[in-house]
Amino acid sequence: MMNARDAKSGDGFLPGSLVRARGRDWVALPSDAEGVLRLRPVDGSDSDAVGIYAPLEPDAASPAEYAPPNPDGAGDFGGALLLRDAARLRLRSGAGPFRSMGRVSVVPRPYQFVPLAMALRQNPVRLLIADDVGVGKTIEAAMIARETLDRGAARRIGVLCAPHLCEQWADELETKFGITAAVVQSSTVRRLERGLPRADISIYRHYRHLVMSVDFVKAERRKAAFLADAPDFIIIDEAHTAARPGGADGAAHQRYELARELSKDRARHLVLATATPHSGVEEGFRSLLGLLDESLDVPIEREPSRRKMVPLFVQRRRADIEKWLGEETPFPQREGIEVAYRMSSEYFRLYESALRYCREFVSVEGKRRQRVRYWAALSILRSVLSSPAAALAALENRKRKTPNGGEEARAGESAFRDEALDSSDDEQPPDYAPTAALNDPDAALEDADVRRLDSFLKRASALKGAERDAKLAAAARAARELLDDGFSPIIFCRFINTANYVAEQLGEILGKDKPSLRVRAVTGSDGGSEQRAEIVRDLAKEPLKILVATDCLSEGINLQDHYDAVVHYDLPWNPNRLEQREGRVDRFGQKKGVVKTALLYGEDNHMDLVILDVLIRKAKTIRRRLGTSVPVPVESEHVIDALISDVLNRRGDDARQLTLGIGSPEVNRLHEAWDRRADAESRTRTHFAQRGIRPGEIARELREMEPALGGAKDVRRFIANAIQRFNGELRAAAGADGAAFDLFPGDLEPLIRDRMNGMGRGGVSFPMRAAFEGVPPAGAEILGRNHPVVDAVSEAALARALSESEGDALFARSGAIVTDAVAARTAVLILRLRYLIKAESDQFAEEIVCAAFQRGDGGGLRWLEPLDKAALKLLQDAVPAANMPQSERRKHVKWALDALENEDGWHKGIVAERAAALADAHSRLRKAVKSAKAEIAPHEPPDIIGAYALIPSGAG
Repeated sequence: MMNARDAKSGDGFLPGSLVRARGRDWVALPSDAEGVLRLRPVDGSDSDAVGIYAPLEPDAASPAEYAPPNPDGAGDFGGALLLRDAARLRLRSGAGPFRSMGRVSVVPRPYQFVPLAMALRQNPVRLLIADDVGVGKTIEAAMIARETLDRGAARRIGVLCAPHLCEQWADELETKFGITAAVVQSSTVRRLERGLPRADISIYRHYRHLVMSVDFVKAERRKAAFLADAPDFIIIDEAHTAARPGGADGAAHQRYELARELSKDRARHLVLATATPHSGVEEGFRSLLGLLDESLDVPIEREPSRRKMVPLFVQRRRADIEKWLGEETPFPQREGIEVAYRMSSEYFRLYESALRYCREFVSVEGKRRQRVRYWAALSILRSVLSSPAAALAALENRKRKTPNGGEEARAGESAFRDEALDSSDDEQPPDYAPTAALNDPDAALEDADVRRLDSFLKRASALKGAERDAKLAAAARAARELLDDGFSPIIFCRFINTANYVAEQLGEILGKDKPSLRVRAVTGSDGGSEQRAEIVRDLAKEPLKILVATDCLSEGINLQDHYDAVVHYDLPWNPNRLEQREGRVDRFGQKKGVVKTALLYGEDNHMDLVILDVLIRKAKTIRRRLGTSVPVPVESEHVIDALISDVLNRRGDDARQLTLGIGSPEVNRLHEAWDRRADAESRTRTHFAQRGIRPGEIARELREMEPALGGAKDVRRFIANAIQRFNGELRAAAGADGAAFDLFPGDLEPLIRDRMNGMGRGGVSFPMRAAFEGVPPAGAEILGRNHPVVDAVSEAALARALSESEGDALFARSGAIVTDAVAARTAVLILRLRYLIKAESDQFAEEIVCAAFQRGDGGGLRWLEPLDKAALKLLQDAVPAANMPQSERRKHVKWALDALENEDGWHKGIVAERAAALADAHSRLRKAVKSAKAEIAPHEPPDIIGAYALIPSGAG
């Protein structure tokens, strides 16, 4: 055991020591810089921490002791529980075996501790998290990162993700895990460089934590600088996009090479997160495993070692985790319908004319010329069938194109095919009207072509509106039904022009009888990811709304807080996109018990019927059977290409007579391959659901964690108790059945606004609708222990108490009451115990413990058992039975403090009991996860935060 006065070690102080420096009292924190003494205000937060360079200020710090309460300030006993709650909610370096939980604002679901338990078994961490869409892979990966930081096993965190997800990742790390990261992408790099202290230091070295656009960092001119100073803990989000590609995709190769270079440092922690680890390509899956353990990247004809895979790979369906560790996780049910429509006669004549033109256009000699023109024709047909607006854009593009030597076409047919067929799994597919290969000289237009296109343009322009556009009319009916049923839908379109057209038209059509309705489109043309997120946030405030979007919002963006239905205006030609779209709202945190989906298709649209029958219905059948989606095999690209070619090349004028070849040998082989993959996926998920992590191994630690740090009920009680002392109120919200509350901040409004703004969550209005547990009702925000509101209120309450201002009875550190809750004079102490945990590194930890004592028969102190619980019960249950003047309160508080002063080593038993309990908890978890032992060394004496006396009724 250690005493503050002998805690000095070498040129510094052990973590947890009390230090006096620069006229203030501090707590020493772990430091990873030689000669730097890191200090946190003794009752402050880590954000207020400073560093002292000991070689320059060798006498700047000296040991200190914590001042006990002043009996002269004895006040309201009701402030005792307030003080205990405030001090406990301010803890960030909790003493429990999960070192990070004091810093985590989100309340993790029990199943989300499974990847963390797996990670704790590894050094370094190497893990592929492949849980189903909507389960919370971001939370799971960030929990591992936070825990690894707090154990001292990692110093810096780096996230590689798609450009449009950078801001979201940075926000999640900041608001939920207390990790402030610099965002590195093309739009921010200049600003970050201006913040560098010297020109010879890279941004990757200067900024401790980073969220980076993988496409920015992977470029050859930047990769070397990044790899030289890359963080020692890397998360790769949507990791399937960093798998080794089977074809000539240059961007995918660059992403894979970057990931492979990072993985070569065997000391680096690496977490991969993706809901689609296979993406239909087994070789790509093997390459992801190879990033974790290169021996698993074996040829297709060999099976990788299951024994080696199990510790590195977790993959669970919702059914695996809906009931886990006795706690239910409420995932929504998904109800989907298909909505058929038939083109109007005018629209169908335009389609027939365009189809005849395209058939003629591709009927040229030479296989290469045919393929070049095939992609040009397909781009026109897809746009015509999407909307009149997309048709106009594609036809205008076709007219304007002039030959440029064929460089674009010769760049690679696979890229054109990926764009036209939606076969690429890139994280943000292009949403402009496809123009692949139109620049090729073999696709040049004759005058007759131009005249025909002019006629198409005129006809397309006349088709706008629900009267002639049956697809738009069907979408309006589907949207109206969803709105009438209380849903807020997202309508997904393939092209920018279609999305803008649909948003404008639906606003006019539905706004006639729904004047409060707001409809807004979000596309790839709306600036960067932050600009698009701002549009989404702005629309989310509206009670009646429709969001129209392209697939720029289909992956990674969480929309479940404000939207609960999906309409597929354009069928995606890659069914993986279908699940990505619906997964934006069908995920944990969705407030509706049911999410609805509607799939629009044209009964007389050749291409829709091919895609619907061959791909989408098959994908949905497999999902219903397995409870999860299985990526379409890569062979689908060739099958769809062949079927669409058949549509495009078919002769005859009666286009309504469809012979789609659904039962063709090619389609049968595709479906058989898909079924085999689904069966293999089912076996894989069963094997890697990690049922080997026994719930009992972490159940006890999770149960003990909430009392130590404070759970939802504690936060609610504290806010209700504290806010009224600042002239505010927490009032049950009308019609919310106790699930939500209205928070009136009173005198703390400026502080709360400032704290919210500082966390990038400005624009809050009061009263604020708040919830404390579960899935919050619409418009309510969960106030967890680290939420800016809770942080601000606990800071204010603790500051008022510790200032011990004369007459500030509402926030007194000491007090006394006459009560029937005790039969003998009793003292209740609120203690802060500080520890040095010696494990992977020296770590600081602290906890708040309540203790109560009475005078024993021999005159010594008799401590009430069980420790903490007995004293806490008195704080919660004791009520005044009579008034007590301030002079009497002072006398009884002084009695309690004098009793401690006269009892040498009064704290020894308390400290020993708590240290032993913590050692046991750490030992249990570390044994379960097979990691090294931890030594718990307490600092002595504990800090007396508060002291209160309870006097029995009738005492003299």
